[in-house]
Amino acid sequence: MRAMVKSFKSLTVDERVLAGGKGGMLAKMYQDGYPVPDGFVVLPSAFYEDKLNDKAWEEIIFLLKDIRSKNPGSLFAVRSSALSEDSASASFAGEFETVLNVGTDEEIKKAIYSVFHSKESERVKAYSSVQGIDGSHQIAVVIMLMVPAEISGVLFTADPITGSHVNMMGNYVYGLGEQLVSGEANAYPFKLYRPKGKYEGPKDFKQYASYLYKYSSKLVKELGCQQDIEWAVAKGKLYILQARPITTLKSGNLESYEMNDSLDGDYLWINTNIGEAMADVFTPLSWSVIRALDEEQLIIPNYYLFSGNISGRMYSNVNMALSMYPAFGIDYKSTLKKMNDIFGEMPTGIDIPIYPFSGLELIKKMIPRMKYTMKWSKEVNKMMPRYIEDTPKWCQSMKKSIEQVNEKDELLNLWKKELWPYNCKALWVGRYAPRKKLMGLFKLNEELPKLLGKEDANTLLSNLRGSGNLESLGPVIGISRIIKGEMSKEEYLAKYGHRGPHEFELSIPDPLENKMWLDKQIKESIKAGIDAESLLKKQADQYEITLKKLEEYYPEKAKRIKKQIAEASEGSYIREAVRSEWTRVIRVNRTFALKAGELTGIGEDVFFLYINEVLDLLAGEDSALEYISARKRNFEKYKALPTLPSVIKGRIDPFKWVKEPYKRVDYYDSATPLAPIIKEAEILNGFAGAAGKIEGFVRILANPEEGYLLQPGEILVASTTNIGWTPIFPKAAAIITDIGAPLSHAAIVARELGIPAVVGCGNATTVLKTGQKVIVDGGHGMIQILK
Repeated sequence: MRAMVKSFKSLTVDERVLAGGKGGMLAKMYQDGYPVPDGFVVLPSAFYEDKLNDKAWEEIIFLLKDIRSKNPGSLFAVRSSALSEDSASASFAGEFETVLNVGTDEEIKKAIYSVFHSKESERVKAYSSVQGIDGSHQIAVVIMLMVPAEISGVLFTADPITGSHVNMMGNYVYGLGEQLVSGEANAYPFKLYRPKGKYEGPKDFKQYASYLYKYSSKLVKELGCQQDIEWAVAKGKLYILQARPITTLKSGNLESYEMNDSLDGDYLWINTNIGEAMADVFTPLSWSVIRALDEEQLIIPNYYLFSGNISGRMYSNVNMALSMYPAFGIDYKSTLKKMNDIFGEMPTGIDIPIYPFSGLELIKKMIPRMKYTMKWSKEVNKMMPRYIEDTPKWCQSMKKSIEQVNEKDELLNLWKKELWPYNCKALWVGRYAPRKKLMGLFKLNEELPKLLGKEDANTLLSNLRGSGNLESLGPVIGISRIIKGEMSKEEYLAKYGHRGPHEFELSIPDPLENKMWLDKQIKESIKAGIDAESLLKKQADQYEITLKKLEEYYPEKAKRIKKQIAEASEGSYIREAVRSEWTRVIRVNRTFALKAGELTGIGEDVFFLYINEVLDLLAGEDSALEYISARKRNFEKYKALPTLPSVIKGRIDPFKWVKEPYKRVDYYDSATPLAPIIKEAEILNGFAGAAGKIEGFVRILANPEEGYLLQPGEILVASTTNIGWTPIFPKAAAIITDIGAPLSHAAIVARELGIPAVVGCGNATTVLKTGQKVIVDGGHGMIQILK
C-alpha cells in the first residue's frame, strides 16, 4: 500500500520527491541532524478527489499525539509543499497558503484543506504561467511543530542580485517570520563574511550567528548550490525552518539546455583563448564531453578552464584560479600578468572578483587532485614522443572498430574501456607536455620589446616553427603543396583532415568527412594566386635580418636570447603537435556518437543528449529522449545570437544584452552601465599581433565559410579566428580581430606568414565597415581609420 503520511524521521530518499520541495528538504535536514522542528508530511496520495482519506487522517492523529506527548501545549504550522515548490527553478514563496498557530485536531484538518485548495488560487496560476510551469500542481502538506520565535529571519548564502559569494546576507525581525515576509515589521540586516563567518550586524543576534553560518555552509556544500534559508530563535536555540535554492542564482536547466554559468555567481569569464579553438555554439553532447574533460583535470573547485557555458558558448572563469593566491596570502598580480599574454589585457576599470576561499579548506580539496595531477605530469614526459607518433594510427583503428560494432553494449564497453581513457590521456599530454619550454616565450614577450621595440620584437617571435613547421600552419601549407603537385589530396586528408573551423563541435563534419571543403579551398587558393611557402620564406628572411640586429646591438645578450628562442620554438612545435593530436582524438568521439545514434535509432538527435545520457541510452535507459525537442529550440536561439563579449564580469543575460543600444563585444561588466561606442573613432587599439604596416580596404567576415568573399589584398576583420581560417589568411593584406592576445592563434599564424595583424581590438567588427579604408600597424597594435 502506498504511503500517505510520513514523519520527517521516516520519509525515505525515494519518497522525498513525493513530499514536495519543502517536505523533502525538511525531512532530509531532520535526518541529517540539523535543528529542524519535529513534523510530518501529508503526501498527495492522502487525497482522493480533493478529499482527505480516512486512513490518512488516522495516521495524522497518531503523529500529532506523538509530538504533543513530547511537547505539551504545542501548536503547529501547516504549510504547503507542492512538488514544483522550492525547486532550483521556482520557489513559489508565499504563493500557496500557510496556516500558523493551530492547535486542535479540527483546526489542523481545516488548515490542511485550506493549504491543499490554495493550489487553485489565481496567484498560483499566475506565478506558474510566468515560470512556464504546468498549473495543475500536485501538493503535499507539511505539518510541523510551531516554534515560538523570539527572532525570525532569512539568510541568502550568496548575494541574490550580484551573485557574489563574499558574504551571506540576512535580515531578521523580532517575533514570527511572517512579519518579515509581509513587511509588517522593520527588518534588521546582517552579514556573515566568508571564509570564517565573521558577523556584522545588530548585537542581539550575534550569539547565534556562528551556528547559522555553520549550518548554512554545510547545506551549501552538501546540496551543491547557494541557499535561501528560513530560521528562527526560540528559548535560546536556533532552528532551521526551510532551505531552498536561490532561484536567481541558477546556472541553467540541463533538461532544456538553458545554460548560463554567469548567473551562478560573481565571476570573471573570458573566451579570448578558448574562443578561438572553440568558436561554435555547442550542442549538448559536445559541451558535455568538454565539461567531462574539464572535470578530469580540475584542481581548483569550480575552475572551469574551457567549459563554462554561456548560451552554448565556451568560457573560462579565470578569477577562480586567481582567487587561490589570496587564500594563502599571496599577491596574484604576477600570475595575472602571464595570463594577459594568453587572454589579453583586462579592460580598464574591471575589478577581478576574488572568491573567498579558505586556505585550509582549499588545501583539503586540492591535495587529492594534486596527487592525481602529479602522477599524470610525470607520465606525460615518458609517453609524449610515442603519443604524437602513435595517435594517428590509434584514431584510425578506433574509428574502424566503432564502425564495425553491431551491438549497443559492445559500443558502450568500447567507450568506457578504450575511447574515454584515450580522451583523458590526450588531455593530459596536451596540458603538460610543452609547459616548461614555453615559459621562455613569456619572458621573451616581456624583454624583447624593451630592447628592440615592438616591431622588431614581433619579428623575432615570427619564426617559432624553426626548421620545421607548426601544425597550425599545416593546412594552409598543405593546400599550396597540393597545387604544386607535392602532396596528394589523400595525403593531405590523412594528415590534416581532422583540422577545420569546427573541430570541437561534434555535430559538424570535418574536412576528412566533407571532401568538398578541401576542393573549395584549393579552388580559392588557385584563384587568389596564394603561395603560403613564399610568404614563410619572406618572413624567415626578415627574421634573420632582425636577429643580426640583435647580435650587433646586444652581443652580450644575443646568445642567451637565441637559446630562449630555440627553446620557445621547440615548445611551440610540441604544443602544436600535441594539440593537433588531441583534436584528432576529439573527432573520434563524433564517430562514436554517430554509431550510437544509428544503434539506438535516434540518428543525429544524439547530439542533443549529454554524454552520460548517451551511455545510459546504450544501456537501455531512454528517459532523456523527451528533452531533445526543447534542447533543439534553445540551441537554435543561441545560434541566432551575435558574438558575445569576450570578457564578462558578473551576470549577463545575452537575450537582454543583444537589445542594448551600446553593447560591446570586447567586454561586459554587470556593475557598470553600458556607454556609447565612439563610432567615428580615428584610431583603434589592440595587441601587436604581427609586425608590418599596410593600407587597405576592410572586409568583415562572420565565419570562415565566407572566405570566398575576401578579395586578395583586402584586410580581413573577424570577431575571432581559428585554424579553420588559415587557408584564407594568405589572401589577406592584414588581419584584425575583436578577440585575441599576443600568443593567440591569429597572432602566431599571422607572424609566421608575415601578415600584419592587430588582435584583441574588442570592437573592430562593430566600429569598422566593409569597404572602409584603414592603415594597419601590426607592430604597434594600432589601426588608423581613414576618412
